[in-house]
Amino acid sequence: MLRPFRFGVQISNLPYDDWGGALRRLESAGFSTVFLPDHFSGQWDPLVTLAAAAGVTESLGLGSLVCDVDFRHPAILAKMAATIQVISSGRLELGIGAGWMQDDYDSSGIHFDPIGTRIDRLDEALAILVSLWENDTTDYEGSHYVIRGMQKTVDLGGLPRPRLLVGGGGPRVLGLAGERADIVGINPTMKEGRITGDTARDLTADRLRQKIEWIQAGVEKSGRKLEEIELNSLVFVVALTDDPGPIREGLAKAFGMTSQAVAETPLALTGSGQEIRDRLCLRREQTGISYIVIQGGDDAMLSRFSEEVIQPLAGR
Repeated sequence: MLRPFRFGVQISNLPYDDWGGALRRLESAGFSTVFLPDHFSGQWDPLVTLAAAAGVTESLGLGSLVCDVDFRHPAILAKMAATIQVISSGRLELGIGAGWMQDDYDSSGIHFDPIGTRIDRLDEALAILVSLWENDTTDYEGSHYVIRGMQKTVDLGGLPRPRLLVGGGGPRVLGLAGERADIVGINPTMKEGRITGDTARDLTADRLRQKIEWIQAGVEKSGRKLEEIELNSLVFVVALTDDPGPIREGLAKAFGMTSQAVAETPLALTGSGQEIRDRLCLRREQTGISYIVIQGGDDAMLSRFSEEVIQPLAGR
């Protein structure tokens, strides 16, 4: 059974003089969720912004895409997330990842450990988060974190715990996501710690199928079914146009791909509203991806995307 479509929008900041109005406009446009990234490059803090957003919206989902496990101890993150879950009446989708952008680490002085170490830390953090939300007390001793007799961070008052979103591009992170997450973000790998010419090529149709297999392995390990997990993709480029040839050719040169591969990659949605809708429906049938997140910042594009893509597809 296919999941209904949901659409999110990722923003790095909001207008200083009308940040509440901007969030309400996203809500009115039919976006399911507003997401904020977690970098040290002039962006608003995701958790502070989401807490504020909870007070000025009614139904808009609130998500991080994603909090870097190295920037916040899981005990602190659990408390902050549970608080947002309570004040938003259960709207938080907590995205958490192993960290990938080396510039964040270099500029902050935080040590950039090898990827295996960072994934180990993410694995432990996920276990601690869930325990601190669900159990009266938590004891945990791992290689990276030790928790002794810690009480439940915040009483959720009968609300479900925050949904966990884990995104990644390699077999180990996607396997962990399939095992632990409620929402899995399927991304290109970022082994170099930055976006490179190989980034887009890691989400061709063949690579996408392989990533689904890695998720499936984690799902089977957990005893769940793939249908229990919501699959998410982050779009880098949206171009609504009846003549997508030029934009696809330009992206093909930038990505080192063919124009056809650009048309098929989840990283870009190019073409008319009808073509984009058809492509999303086909991809959902082939892969199960139903949760699409696009980039904010262009109000005219967001309005048109709402009219031509979200309104015909959301909830279907």
